[in-house]
Amino acid sequence: MATKPGGTAFRFELLDPAHDRASFSCGVDALDKYLQQQAGQDVRKRVAALFIMTPDGKTVAGYYTLSQHSVRLDAIPESLARRLPRYPIVPATLIGRLAVSTAFRGRRLGELLLMDALHRCLIGSRQVASAAVIVDAKDDGVRAFYRRYGFLDLPEVSNRLFLPMATIMNLFG
Repeated sequence: MATKPGGTAFRFELLDPAHDRASFSCGVDALDKYLQQQAGQDVRKRVAALFIMTPDGKTVAGYYTLSQHSVRLDAIPESLARRLPRYPIVPATLIGRLAVSTAFRGRRLGELLLMDALHRCLIGSRQVASAAVIVDAKDDGVRAFYRRYGFLDLPEVSNRLFLPMATIMNLFG
């Protein structure tokens, strides 16, 4: 997928040794260190798929991770849980990390990263079942970002939000 916010063409790629992870900085130490020091190992061990947004195949403008996940049915608000089978555990997809480089702020790349992630989750759910997408918001600002796109709180876990796959299906038609 190629996008052109601010006139720059960006594409999404799986993490590759050609990507310059060392110079990435989003202003959140944990997210910077993850990309620079841990991400390669997580990809090799298949605990996360990491997607890079890049303008040139080297520079990392932003990134996100996807992993399989599950949520207890009783942790989902009853109004939504009623629409799901009564299994104790419901399959989900986790967006574990999402970050935009400070060098690319103000171009709505966070939204583009999220939309690409949700689209991949929807496509993946057709082959490996997933009833929702889960995120963990690091703070109130991040929580507000996800809420703008329809994410709902999972009341039992602080800062955890979810978006039903049915909502994502409606988003992409």
